[in-house]
Amino acid sequence: MTAEELRNFLAERQVNFGEEEMQNGYLFRCEDGEIFAAYSTGKVVCQGKPTELSRAVKEWKRPAGKSVKAQPAPQPALPLTAPDKPVFIVYGHDMAAREGLELVLHKMGLKPIVLENLPADGDTVIEKLEHYLGEHGNVGFACVLLTPDDEGHEAGKPAQKKYRARQNVILELGMVLARLGRRRVLILIKESVEQPSDIAGLIYLRFKERVDELKGTLFKDLKEAGYSPDPKGL
Repeated sequence: MTAEELRNFLAERQVNFGEEEMQNGYLFRCEDGEIFAAYSTGKVVCQGKPTELSRAVKEWKRPAGKSVKAQPAPQPALPLTAPDKPVFIVYGHDMAAREGLELVLHKMGLKPIVLENLPADGDTVIEKLEHYLGEHGNVGFACVLLTPDDEGHEAGKPAQKKYRARQNVILELGMVLARLGRRRVLILIKESVEQPSDIAGLIYLRFKERVDELKGTLFKDLKEAGYSPDPKGL
């Protein structure tokens, strides 16, 4: 099943979905939580728990004699977030930066959530992330704070020491990108921090000391993601 065939398949069943371009294909996110990765090879991977829709996609067969259409240009992703969905915050040791980001979001009328404020229920950090960012979670956007919490350098080159974000923050960044998609993740980098490799193409912004330096851009990115931030927070 090609991306175009999957697109038509979902449309015929009146499934509300958004799509975004990914490496070697397209990612389709459905209103009820199903996620389908359609690769240029024609392979479709169903993610998440099995549902009636995902089973139908797996069992789909191309009608005999019907040719595969050329894949069209990427279409803009449909907004998938409601204005009342929380904004997830990933952070390191810089509490001032985290609290500043929370304050900015509160002033915009949005609800920020942070990991340490979530009930543990015996879960590990990874399990909590999977729960709140998974198909049953209620998060539509994430802000990741990269602050100078650690120092590091290439092996054998101590003179090239640089400030880096915490390793757990980089891990959590990868998780929110995988769960939400790169268009729903904003990376906020404090000026003195070394930029992680392989984030070309992702949305990231640098600030000097205070997160509210970026509130105008944050406002714009949240609107593009389907939120309705209050302009009074600017």
